[in-house]
Amino acid sequence: MIDWNDAFDNSGYVPEADKIGAAWVAEAQAFRSKHPNAVLDHPYGSWDRERFDLFLPDGSPKGAVVFVHGGYWHMRAKSDWSHFANGFLSHGWVVAIVGYPLAPAIRISQITQSIAAAVAEVARTVEGPLRLVGHSAGGHLVSRMICQGVLPDDLIARVQHVVSVSGVHDLRPLVGTRMNDTLGLTEAEALSESSALLEPADVPVTFWVGADERPEFLRQNRLIAEAWSLKGADVSTVYQPAKNHFTVINGLVDENSKLVCEVLR
Repeated sequence: MIDWNDAFDNSGYVPEADKIGAAWVAEAQAFRSKHPNAVLDHPYGSWDRERFDLFLPDGSPKGAVVFVHGGYWHMRAKSDWSHFANGFLSHGWVVAIVGYPLAPAIRISQITQSIAAAVAEVARTVEGPLRLVGHSAGGHLVSRMICQGVLPDDLIARVQHVVSVSGVHDLRPLVGTRMNDTLGLTEAEALSESSALLEPADVPVTFWVGADERPEFLRQNRLIAEAWSLKGADVSTVYQPAKNHFTVINGLVDENSKLVCEVLR
């Protein structure tokens, strides 16, 4: 019998996870201090956490990259991730680091609607094409954005590429975990919020995961890629060597990294 608590326990298998998280917070704060022209806490809804930070490149922007952070839908804040805008700024893209309300104050299905509202507000604020990238729970949320019926057709038409990094795309196993004491997922909501079980819109998507991640995250990556490919979606997959659930996202700080190049290709 599968121990689903263990299957989703990323930090328990990466001894340096706390140090990595603390380093993110410090690097994010330093990054904000170096970008005084950033537009912080731009509102997109009525919840306190429905805010995003906009980091602006030099010159006219090519479009906007929307980054959605992880934390299993109940942890972290947008201010932990500011420095991950760096790689995209260097290529001339505006970067929106999105915050959102967290469980248990809000359900995962409501978080999906918050992210949809954030994407719409970024699109109203910044002209041009959109690229979406998310990590872990954020990987789930960006994949949900391109499930049919979430974003209106005119907004979907502006989304050129989605990259889901280490996403959870089948939420059903979470229902029986200790984490669900916080998430409050029902069987029905787990079904309706599982991107792998839904119909994708016509947007190219890459499912990216670290090769050294927990087996469940490798399975989740393979599951949605196979399911959406069978539905005719334009799907790519990457299993990045020597990367775990925490180090896999660090490429976003480097303008020449494979991850930044994939988001922008």
